[in-house]
Amino acid sequence: MNYIVLDLEWNQSNTGKEKEVDELPFEIIEIGAIKLSEECKMMGEFSELVKPQVYRKMHRVTSQLIHMQMQELERGRPFPEVEERFLEWCGEDYLFCTWGTLDLTELQRNIRFYRMEPLAGKPIPFLDVQKLFSIAYEDRKSRRALEYAIDFLHIEKDIPFHRAFSDAYYTAKVLTVLKRDKPQVFSNVSYDLFHPPKCREDEVRVQFDTYAKYISREFKNKTEAFSDREVVSSKCYLCRCNLKKKVKWFTPNGRHYYCVAYCDRHGYLKGKVRVRKTEDDRVYIVKTTKLISEEDAREIEQRRLHARELRRRRKKAKDTEGTA
Repeated sequence: MNYIVLDLEWNQSNTGKEKEVDELPFEIIEIGAIKLSEECKMMGEFSELVKPQVYRKMHRVTSQLIHMQMQELERGRPFPEVEERFLEWCGEDYLFCTWGTLDLTELQRNIRFYRMEPLAGKPIPFLDVQKLFSIAYEDRKSRRALEYAIDFLHIEKDIPFHRAFSDAYYTAKVLTVLKRDKPQVFSNVSYDLFHPPKCREDEVRVQFDTYAKYISREFKNKTEAFSDREVVSSKCYLCRCNLKKKVKWFTPNGRHYYCVAYCDRHGYLKGKVRVRKTEDDRVYIVKTTKLISEEDAREIEQRRLHARELRRRRKKAKDTEGTA
């Protein structure tokens, strides 16, 4: 398997009035990539400009950031041609790697706009190198700029930043250092959810070093989702035992849901569910489970009681208005 380290540059509307804005808010104007072997040895590079078809004027912020003018883009090829050449260059067995989470989503949005064959009709695994850097060297939550990581790792800055190829090149440099010094972080695979799972067979179940993640298939609505046994179940991801809940599922905001369960062998576990909407107004579930302390469990119970009290007050206020 090879690593395809990908970076994109895109343009957008200056006015927001173009009819394609909703379908294609960001039009890709440059694709840059580095191909690495599984040992992170350089195997090839890809760099092509894309001739704009939708936004024919360069957004001022984009122009300032990447130092590119529309006249230069006119020398590029149309997106479908560049994308076909890019996928042919990628080969057969590879894993995408990007700095952050946006590139694969926008690549697939551009592919759909041109009615091309999708990369996949389900979630795509990839390595978010920005996240891996945080896991390896910081607090797992912070997200640094690429240039910060280059400076932190004392990597030579020999070409300018903020072009697709140069940012792919530097991301590949960071990935190579991680492979050499922190190879354990490579198990932290991310999933692009531009196409959520359509069926149970495509659902994602993955265990990391500190938590487990489950990405469900699509449901008609939240009610149907929370009627599914796997969505609401609590299971210890270390010993696979089904657990009884200490704090049943509750929500403080209607989007995130929490519960607490207890494993006799491993202690308290927190379940967190995020309800995600699809573009056709269906929903799917992203559930994470992780070990927590007894103090954390008590804090979640207090949040549940607080959320219940807020609901009680809102109901009382509504009832009062109705009888006024």
